[in-house]
Amino acid sequence: MRPLILQGHERPITQVKYNREGDLLFTIAKEKEPNVWFTVNGERLGTYDGHKGAVWCLDVDWQTRFLITGAADDSLNIWDVETGKLLNSIKTLTSVRSCQFSYGGNSILLTTDNIKNQKCEMMLFDVRDNKQIAESNPLWRVDCPMDSKITNCLWGPVDSCIYTGHDNGMLCKFNMQTMSFEQKMKVHSATITDMQASRDNTMFITSSKDQTATLFNAYDMEIVKKYSSDRPLNSAAISPNKDHVLLGGGQEAAEVTKTAASKGKFEALFYHSIFEMEITSVKGHFGPINSVAFNPTGQGYASGGEEGLVRMYQFDKDYYDFDIEY
Repeated sequence: MRPLILQGHERPITQVKYNREGDLLFTIAKEKEPNVWFTVNGERLGTYDGHKGAVWCLDVDWQTRFLITGAADDSLNIWDVETGKLLNSIKTLTSVRSCQFSYGGNSILLTTDNIKNQKCEMMLFDVRDNKQIAESNPLWRVDCPMDSKITNCLWGPVDSCIYTGHDNGMLCKFNMQTMSFEQKMKVHSATITDMQASRDNTMFITSSKDQTATLFNAYDMEIVKKYSSDRPLNSAAISPNKDHVLLGGGQEAAEVTKTAASKGKFEALFYHSIFEMEITSVKGHFGPINSVAFNPTGQGYASGGEEGLVRMYQFDKDYYDFDIEY
């Protein structure tokens, strides 16, 4: 299983994400320009120029028409995917930490950092209302329900609720009907670093610095499975067609220069989603893996590392033939 090495960034990767069809891969880093790549050959299609700081988060709508990116320059930019044109920009008081399109693609959810004496906020914008976007005046705005920072946000099934992960290990559920946080649960003992939904949006997985990842039922926030590793985890993803989850992490970035790659635990880890056991690991990165994502087709995956490289894999036939005997 040979990877395509995508060399479009010079600083640590912050997120990698496929579009719905899996033919495009979007990547961002602690620099100004998001990149987009063809997954069939790893060719860079282009960049999106307009941010003035590190880009922390991204999402693409289900039609692959619009791309949103949130950055440290206190803005969320809305792009035309095909032309790379900046269509609009939402101004915020602090850095945009996470963002996501709704299931129908008509709403944008974003969260901001709690710095500069500003509380961490969650906001919702209707993309069909140009005035709302232009004036950066959200449909609604909610303060973080506790003294913590929202590190990730995720829409629940058919946009019925919103899940938020926090830097203190809390997971919260926001009810869209009552417009309030109705459920809070301490699920990790350290920062929740990533949240990703399954292909059918019935489950989601969280990763944490406490070296574990947790699989949830997306309807009632019930814990389904828990995966324990031997390293801090920065990202986790659910396979769309196999009983597998993918985990990425490694030794903290500040310690990387003191550690050999063989001891830094920078491999991507495959776990069986039902039996909670590690199946295999894939080497390649020279620093912590900051983001992982399965191709929605199930034919491969991508990982982005602290060293600024994105590795994109296509699974061999052996991967599909392998199965655990029950």
